[in-house]
Amino acid sequence: MSQRENNNNKSKKMDQTPIQTEVQVQVEEQSQCTCSDSHNHNHQGNALIPVCAKIIKIVQETSDVKTFYISTLDDKKPFDPQPGQLGMLSFGQYGEAMFSVTNKGENHIEMAIKAVGELTFALHEAEVGQLVGIRGPYGNGFPLEYCKGKDILIIGGGIGLAPVRSLVMHCLKNRADYGKLTILYGARSKDDLCFKEDLFTNWRDLSNTDLFVTIDKAEEGWDGHVGFVPSYVEELAFKPQVAVVCGPPVMIKFTLPTLQKLGFPDKDIITTLEMRMKCGIGKCGRCNIGSKYVCLDGPVFTMEQMKELPPEY
Repeated sequence: MSQRENNNNKSKKMDQTPIQTEVQVQVEEQSQCTCSDSHNHNHQGNALIPVCAKIIKIVQETSDVKTFYISTLDDKKPFDPQPGQLGMLSFGQYGEAMFSVTNKGENHIEMAIKAVGELTFALHEAEVGQLVGIRGPYGNGFPLEYCKGKDILIIGGGIGLAPVRSLVMHCLKNRADYGKLTILYGARSKDDLCFKEDLFTNWRDLSNTDLFVTIDKAEEGWDGHVGFVPSYVEELAFKPQVAVVCGPPVMIKFTLPTLQKLGFPDKDIITTLEMRMKCGIGKCGRCNIGSKYVCLDGPVFTMEQMKELPPEY
């Protein structure tokens, strides 16, 4: 995610660990890889070494967000992520960062990436066919079994729609397993809305599915709802169900109490936490919150679980 990569870049030089250095060296070595069997192939059996992959498609979502479709060199998925899980993506000498997996296809995974730092700016200059390194999946993902048979309210803000989009896509592919699906998404402006094809075409008029879209301030050419996500949630007065929330920290901060005010039980309020993650396997200790590691125990937590964490996130 953008903030993770932004945080990584702020302290890149001071915080460069032996683990990170090893990964960068291996990524550069693998950029020269010409092996034909790259699927789940890390050359040395080292979990920190990415597999060779390539960019097969790029979609411009907004002026600063692009979705990258990534496949291995032999046209397979680099790994098989569950909705909400993460992947560590590297590009040449620019290092690596953790990103949410937005969706998966038969032979690829998708990552929506906002240009906020050195690595992501370089990725935004990349073209179809260029090589990247990727490793994963990481994290616990959304509780799919717990959500089965229940109505689900999915709330996203800005680039925060990227991780919950994987849950939306999973529910739509397995429609009979889930109850009513309600999607509420907000962004600063009309131009900042990600996944416009989903919002205005693919997710419109689906059975047993409601979609609400809002922007922060009124602007010419927009006749939809205007207002911030938390106030829109309160205005719509959703009945308690499973709620999944992802977006900027300030949006999450004000949305979670709103859901509690509407009567949502803490165990049914689910969100994702963003902490700086460098290794993804619980070794470097960069993302721990008390005894919990976001890369292993998260990034998905319920409100009930968050209340048991120390207030350092």
